Order: sequence, then C-alpha cells, then structure tokens
Amino acid sequence: MNPSTDRRPGPVARGLLSFWAPSTRSMRGWALASVVANAGITVTGAGVRVTASGLGCPTWPKCTPDSFVPVAHPEVSMLNMLVEFGNRLLTFLVLAVGAACVIAVWRMAPRRPALVRLALLQPVGVLAQALWGGLVVRSALNPFTVGTHYLLSTGLIAACWLLYARAGEGDGPARPAVHRDVRRLGHVLLAAVFALLVVGVVVSGTGPHSGDEIASRFDLDIEAVARLHADVAYVVVGLTFALLFALRVSGAARPARRAALGLFAVELAQGVLGYTQYFLAVPAALVMLHVLGSTLVWIAALRVVTSLRVRDPLPAAPAPSPAEAPAAV
Repeated sequence: MNPSTDRRPGPVARGLLSFWAPSTRSMRGWALASVVANAGITVTGAGVRVTASGLGCPTWPKCTPDSFVPVAHPEVSMLNMLVEFGNRLLTFLVLAVGAACVIAVWRMAPRRPALVRLALLQPVGVLAQALWGGLVVRSALNPFTVGTHYLLSTGLIAACWLLYARAGEGDGPARPAVHRDVRRLGHVLLAAVFALLVVGVVVSGTGPHSGDEIASRFDLDIEAVARLHADVAYVVVGLTFALLFALRVSGAARPARRAALGLFAVELAQGVLGYTQYFLAVPAALVMLHVLGSTLVWIAALRVVTSLRVRDPLPAAPAPSPAEAPAAV
C-alpha cells in the first residue's frame, strides 16, 4: 500500500471540504451549527443586558466616537465596554457560519433551490440584525427595539432549523406524517409558543435589567404582565400535553412522539426556572438561563412541527427512449 495515496485529509482540509464539496451529512452539520450560533448570540445578548452593558459601546458602528474597538472612556466602564464589544464580535462568527451554509448549498450537486433560498436568509438576516442593533444603541435601549432584536433572532433560528430539516429530506411535496387535525394542533402550538415569546419580551421590557440605567421601560404593571406570561405558558403546556396524547392514541411515528416529549420536558424545566427567577427577585444569572430556556423551547417547538410531515425525493425523470434520442453528429 502506498502511504502517499492512503493519506487522509487533515482537520483543516476536512473542514473546507465539508462546505466546498458537501455531502448531505456535512450540509446538515453546517445548518445545525447555524442554529447553535444564532441561539448562542441570543443568549449572550441577554448577558449584555443583565450586566448593564447595553451601552458599553455608546456609538454604532464604532464602539466609541473615535474608535471601532474598546478604548478607555471616562463615562463607560471598560468591563461593560468589553462585554458589549464581545457580543458585537460574535456577529462575525454567526455571519461566517451562515456564509458556509450558503457556499455548501450552492456547491451541492444537484443544487436544491429550496435550500439555497433558506441559506440566503442567514447572511441577509445577520446583516439586518446588525443594522437593527445599531438602532438599539441609537435609541438608548428602547424596550421596543430591544425586544424586536430578540424576536428577529427567533426568526433567524427558525430559518436555520428549516434548513437543517429540509437538508435531510427530499424535494417532493410535503405530506402529513400524522392525521391532518394532529398536524393542525402542532401549528397552533407553534403559534402559541411564539405568542409566549412575545409576552416574555414585554415582561423583559417592563422589569429590571434594562441594559443601562438611562434605558426606558414599558409603562406597564409588572405583576400584570408576569401573570399574563404565566397564563400563556399554561396554554402552551396544555397544548403540548394534548399533542402528546393525540400522537400516542393515533399511533404516530416515533420521531414525532419523541419531539413532542422533548418539548414538554423543556417547557417543564423552563417553568420551574421561571418561578424560581420570580421568587428570587429576578437575579441576573437566572435571567440568562431563562433566555436560554426560551430559545430551547422555540427550537423544540420547531422540531415538533417539522416532525409532523415528510417529504419524498422527487421522482427521477424517465430516460428518453432510443427513438427519441437525438442522433449523434
């Protein structure tokens, strides 16, 4: 055996090949990496808020009026500046992963237009988020702009998850993997989870941890919005339990039942964390964990919905008969 021809590519070469000469497995790996990256920057964004570092870099796109990187500033703590600047730097990591997804779907053979469209949403979404982040800074952390920043992230996570799910499927028409009414229940559940996230944003914009002492707050009763948040959470848990029951009695496939059970478990953990956070007067560390939990609930809900349908490969085009084949010239 010739060692020179049996040499396996190194880790750098394998990494390049994973998106330059992608397989279905490597394509799904990059899509999953994009889910993780977007979820991660969502959680670190909460870290910026709870450490009061929201205006650590008081200008945008520069960190200070005279520099793109942190420099000593008489009115801003260097620690706050580094926290905010670090979160800005993570944007480039998320953008790089999104670019790798675009290259991978473009290089796939055959090229799949549905995957190309989903992958292109990532760099476009990241750039839109970066511009919106500038508005967040320029509005002095207005709770509406901060909350919208989070909700835009949930949209990006949804696009990344759909890319991951679609990369492992065919391109044929979607067909239900469960009864039509069960699938509708799954869609209602997803809408309820999104409503829960929206109410959670209102709670965050009303309560403490505004990101900076000069940031404004929603003029709402925190007790009332917290109770509303809990009520919507009960609806979500009830819908999840109903879906679990429906999947069980209808004999649904194992992937759908496992996805629903995973969502139910994450919801219960998030509920325990939410009540603990409330009774401990909303400590910063638990706020970050709660944002992580809400992101995991959203991803788990997306997983449930995509498990309720399947796609078959498109039928291969029939080969032309010899009589229809053009004569060789």
